[in-house]
Amino acid sequence: MKFLIAGLGNIGDRYSGTRHNAGFDIVDLLALRKEATWESGRYAYRTAVRFKGRELILIKPTTFMNLSGKAVRYWLDKEKIPLENLLVIVDDLALPPGELRLKKKGGAGSHNGLENIISVLGTGDYARLRFGIGDQFVRGYQSEYVLGRWAPEEREHVMERMEVAADMVIGFVTIGAERTMTQFNKK
Repeated sequence: MKFLIAGLGNIGDRYSGTRHNAGFDIVDLLALRKEATWESGRYAYRTAVRFKGRELILIKPTTFMNLSGKAVRYWLDKEKIPLENLLVIVDDLALPPGELRLKKKGGAGSHNGLENIISVLGTGDYARLRFGIGDQFVRGYQSEYVLGRWAPEEREHVMERMEVAADMVIGFVTIGAERTMTQFNKK
C-alpha cells in the first residue's frame, strides 16, 4: 500500500527552521528515522520510506507554499496514489505551539498552501495534520512571525511535538485516520 505524505514549507536557507516550515521539518524527521536521502524531483524534493509494509512517498514541494497543489497533484498521479492515501502536513496559527490536529478532510482555514491544494485537486477530501505554531504576534506582523524562527524557549517543546507528529503519520498509514485521531488529537 502506497501513501503520499506532503510536508509543506518554503525552500531555501532563508526559510529553514521557520515556523512556516513545520511540514518540511516533520517529513525530514520521518526520512531521518529511516536514513532516507532526498532527491530533487519534479516540483518537489522526494524520498521514499517503508513502515510495516507500507510505502510512504515523502515530498517537500519546491513550488513554495502558495503553489503546493501543483506538486501534490503531480506526485499523486505519478505514484498512482488514491486521494484517501494523501496526508498533508502544515503549520497552523490557530493552534498553540506544538499542538497537533489530524483531520480526514476539511477546508483551508486561512492557510494558503491548503487553499491551493484544494483548488488544484478540486476537493478538500484529503487528510491533513496541522502543527500549531501559535499566534503570538503583534497585529500587522503575521508574516514576520510565521516566517520567523522558533524562540529558544520554544525549541525543545516544539522538537518533542514534531516527533509526536511523525508518530501520527505512522499511525495514519498503519492504523488509519480514525484510530490515530482518537489516540493523539488533543493530547
